[in-house]
Amino acid sequence: MLGAIAGDIIGSAYERYPIKTKKFDLFSKYSQFTDDTVMTLAVAKSAIDGTKYLDNIVDFGIRYADVGYGGSFRKWLKSWNYKPYNSWGNGSAMRVSAIGFLFDTEDKVLVEAKKSAKITHNHPEGIKGVEATALAILMARKGNSKNQIRERISKKFDYDLERTVEEIRPNYQFQVSCQESVPESIICFLDANSYEETIRNAISLGGDADTMACIAGGVAEAYYGEIPQEIRDEIYKQLPKEFLEILLKYRDRVKNR
Repeated sequence: MLGAIAGDIIGSAYERYPIKTKKFDLFSKYSQFTDDTVMTLAVAKSAIDGTKYLDNIVDFGIRYADVGYGGSFRKWLKSWNYKPYNSWGNGSAMRVSAIGFLFDTEDKVLVEAKKSAKITHNHPEGIKGVEATALAILMARKGNSKNQIRERISKKFDYDLERTVEEIRPNYQFQVSCQESVPESIICFLDANSYEETIRNAISLGGDADTMACIAGGVAEAYYGEIPQEIRDEIYKQLPKEFLEILLKYRDRVKNR
């Protein structure tokens, strides 16, 4: 899960200022956690404590209000009825990483991923994006090869994962839909040789940088293991105490699973 959070923070400086290169500073004065981190930790808290996903998503969303939520989610938070709004946006996929790490079977991961998404993202593409991301994380941490992950995700979700980052980058533009950003985020992992290269791939596409790096970063962490110490150190500096406490509980749960 820290890999997803790191992707969000690194990508935050490039969301409004897209770049088409892998050569950039990982951190700057503009690096900060966004809604991706807040919602990732809200879902993680529910997965750890067994509390309802809706309760923590609403609670965290209200208390951390000014972190870059999309317009539809902001309206949803203010509506007080909290009914799903048929979203196909990539917000479902960016917040799911803890589920791929905390649950151990494909069936359970897919059930929990769908539960975490359908609170808001009950459109079929919103569900497909969250399930594909969570399953890729599960397969990566279970030791599956990249070819196995590519084949399984492609077949189950009808995603074209045969493209490369170099092929996608020239014409890719900012996209917030699951169907136009989740496959590309997974490709950024498949087409990399390390966690850091995964993040650089995702940001270099010039799209929804923080969210795509968040999605790709979660899968990359599951595959490569611990993210580099220098990145972890910087991320810990960025997060409030409440978030660090959730990360500690999460780490204990993963170790004692």
